Amino acid sequence: MRLERDIELALIELVRAAARAEIMPRFRNLGAGAIKAKSSAIDLVTDADVAAEAHMSRAVSQILPQAVVIGEEAVSEDPGLLDQLPGADVAVILDPIDGTWNYANGLATFGVILAVTVRGQTVFGLLYDPVMDDWVEASLGGGAWFAAPNRSPQRLQVAAERPFEEATGFLPHYLFPKAEQPRLTQGMVAARRVNALCCSCHEYRMMAQGHADFVQTEGLNAWDHAAGVLAATEAGGFAQLADGRAYAPTLSQGRLTVATSASMRDEVIAAFGLGT
Repeated sequence: MRLERDIELALIELVRAAARAEIMPRFRNLGAGAIKAKSSAIDLVTDADVAAEAHMSRAVSQILPQAVVIGEEAVSEDPGLLDQLPGADVAVILDPIDGTWNYANGLATFGVILAVTVRGQTVFGLLYDPVMDDWVEASLGGGAWFAAPNRSPQRLQVAAERPFEEATGFLPHYLFPKAEQPRLTQGMVAARRVNALCCSCHEYRMMAQGHADFVQTEGLNAWDHAAGVLAATEAGGFAQLADGRAYAPTLSQGRLTVATSASMRDEVIAAFGLGT
């Protein structure tokens, strides 16, 4: 199932509106007490995250009144909300500011992520950049596209396959257990360039646009990955968990590799020792 195009456009516009109203006015302008830590000192939430999620949740209820809304900040307050995702006929998954650490520290590498699932399958994904007001969108079976106001959408294709030693990719080593990090560094130096943007939104945009060869994750938060996996695979990429399972937004545990091909995925798993 795909969404009607007018629904997709309405979802894009609600994200743009929330960014204009709640995110950009607060960027590099957060007051005292506007930044708080959640699970750790690098897992942050700001007043902008909360306000943007509330704005978008209200708008979603008008566009898709039957949908279950799963927002990152709402789940942080009530983890039981995630239990609704697998059984929902329609769900809208929101990350109001992906890359909050960057946002809170004045770095412009952050985004808004929205995904729509139908009975557990992602059918629409949006990776939006509030700073530049452009986005990558993908619909199931409809390809992945780069779009911006007043320009024609550009269909996206992942990079051509290349050897791992020539690959560029993203891996958040700091999210892995300390005991595993020395092994990860061996894989990082074996490739051409491996780093982390601390922002899944932009990492997946880079992947779908052909500027990166893989994204390796440590966790499976649906708000971080559902839209990006759809964009990457609709652009010709491949996604699979380290244990061989297919990715689904209803999964909550596992390590996900998204790559330009199945063979690149296998090289990533081998280089970082993730199959053991």
